[in-house]
Amino acid sequence: MSFELSRLGLLLFISALVAMLTRRLRMPYTVGLVAAGMLLYLFHVHLALHLSRELIFFVFLPPLVFEAALFISWRGLKTELPLVALLATLGVLVAAAVTAIGMRYALNWDWGSAVVFGVLIAATDPVSVIATFKEAGVRGRLRLLIEAESLLNDGTAAVAFVTALGVLAGAHHGVVSITGMLLLTMAGGALTGAAIAAGFMLLAGRTPDYLVELTFTTLAAYGSFFAAEYLHLSGVLAALTAGLVVGNFRSSALITDTGRQALEPFWEYAAFIANSLIFLLIGAQVAQQHFGGVWLPVIAAIALVTLGRAVAIYPICAMFFFSRLKVKRQHQHVLFWGGLRGALALALALAVPQEIPQHDAIITLTFAVVAFSIFAQGLTISPLLRSFGEIERK
Repeated sequence: MSFELSRLGLLLFISALVAMLTRRLRMPYTVGLVAAGMLLYLFHVHLALHLSRELIFFVFLPPLVFEAALFISWRGLKTELPLVALLATLGVLVAAAVTAIGMRYALNWDWGSAVVFGVLIAATDPVSVIATFKEAGVRGRLRLLIEAESLLNDGTAAVAFVTALGVLAGAHHGVVSITGMLLLTMAGGALTGAAIAAGFMLLAGRTPDYLVELTFTTLAAYGSFFAAEYLHLSGVLAALTAGLVVGNFRSSALITDTGRQALEPFWEYAAFIANSLIFLLIGAQVAQQHFGGVWLPVIAAIALVTLGRAVAIYPICAMFFFSRLKVKRQHQHVLFWGGLRGALALALALAVPQEIPQHDAIITLTFAVVAFSIFAQGLTISPLLRSFGEIERK
């Protein structure tokens, strides 16, 4: 136990140093963390923790999704909901279809493997996206669109992934059955998150102790996720909805003034710790991958995923051209290039059953796409935002 705690202390120390260094170098913190993780592996500093679906899903993802949703304006989200919902549902399915068709015919994959890879890599990851745009200092409508879409579409992708595996296993038959399962999983997850968060916040309103109030918000984040997953519903959408509910409650008289003041720094620190550990571990895991013999599939996968994102963003935004939800051309470019992949895609890839024909290739290509996303897109998104005047030039 002491060995593991000392390694955890080392990771936190490295995270703090990386945060200081990247701020001085004016580069994304997440990029610095992944690079640091790769260096740790190359210098044979073996970490006590290793990426797994369970670690990402049940330790890191609930607080990160909850924290991101906590500070999203419900009024603003409600206004943008038609656009965001379409991007997060139809957009994910279109992007997944483009990638799956490309993998089937460009690399001659079987349809099952192609669809599974297309679905798991289609969604932008809220962990990567929100961390990057927070660091860039983006504000206003663009940040709301980016954060809300990434939060909602990863829920869609997670549900679609489970459904795709169920279809391959023969659990679902017919369009009606599949559609019903998707809707039940998503709506059930949202309702579970809302109910659990509301219950905990009502309890929080019965105590003047702000530490107890913070404890109840922590239970809302993890409890909603675990309960939804136990019921075979969407844990991601449950944590997302719980965050929205708690965020709405925080301006009410149910929470003490001290609790309201402590809520933001507490959850920002929790997100900082989770982000730090997850991106260091991603870096260490990327360094272990062997891309040398699969350059052609790697390039094809990156190209197809990028094309899928473009096909999802631009036509859907064009549908709102003559409405009050019209998206500026510059913002469309940011939505396209800011669609980063990260922890969620890796969690789903690590959950792919061994019997899927392209199991090993799916994991390798997912790591490759995530590495490209973090380094290529992560390092260029701030210059792109500056060129559009979305953030100040430094």
